[in-house]
Order: sequence, then structure tokens, then C-alpha cells
Amino acid sequence: MAELTHLNGRGEANMVDVASKNATQRIAIAEAYVCMRAETLEKIQENSHKKGDVLATCRIAGIMAAKKCDELIPLCHGLNLSLVNIEFEMLFDEEGTRARLRILSTCKLLGQTGVEMEALTAVSISALTVYDMCKSVDKAMTIEGVRLMEKHGGKSGSYVAS
Repeated sequence: MAELTHLNGRGEANMVDVASKNATQRIAIAEAYVCMRAETLEKIQENSHKKGDVLATCRIAGIMAAKKCDELIPLCHGLNLSLVNIEFEMLFDEEGTRARLRILSTCKLLGQTGVEMEALTAVSISALTVYDMCKSVDKAMTIEGVRLMEKHGGKSGSYVAS
């Protein structure tokens, strides 16, 4: 079993020293789903929501969140990200009553530590922004399936979710 790297020999919280690691290309891809009524997703799709362009706002929120990950999550390193990309996929059920907005983030850099937390933070904040903007029309929305899909680079190599 892998060792917890954020604890020192005395079991205290500890920021990992990455100074001796080689800088490599690091990429992480994460996803999240916002589940909602089909009418809610239609409003988003048609850009007819009274609060404005939901997807544009969520994209900006996700990018900003990835850039501030070290301020939100203790012991994360401040990173000089070279890319934060947020994409959306609209999924409607066959009955036309429920729908899901899939949010996918890709974070990339050349550095000494990975970007998994930045990608996960980006989809989480994007999803919360969808909820915030649409709660007036659909309070029953849920955020589900936040997970790391892929990571590449670094000593541990690649990971692809099954």
C-alpha cells in the first residue's frame, strides 16, 4: 500500500518537498455531473436563463478555481498552469424528464508535481456554479461523480480510470 506523503515521521501534516523531482509534462483530466430536470438543462442549452450564460460563467469559475487550488486545499503547491480547459456535454434521458450536464476539465503544466487537484477543483467549482446559477428554477439538482479520469507524467506514470 502506498505511503501517505502529506504526513511526516511524527504523523503531522507536512507539505511534500518536490524540489528534487524532475520537471515533466503533467496532465490531469477530471469530470463531474450536475443532474437536473430536462427543462433546466434546456434553459442552459438555449442560453435563456435569466442569470445569463451559465456555461460561460461556469467555465470561468472552473479556470479561476484551478488557478487558486493552493489557496483552497491545504498543502497543495502553487502551480504555474499552462492550460486549464473546461468542456461541457449535455445528456438527456430517453423519457425527456431528467438530464445531466457533464463537466470535464483538463489541466496541464511542465512541473515537479501533478495537477490532479487542480482538475478536480475545476470541475467541482464549475458544478457548484451551475447549481448556484440554476437553483432558482431547480432546487433538486445534485452534483455527482466527481472523479479523476486520467493523469499523465511524473514518477508514478499514467493513470486512466476504468
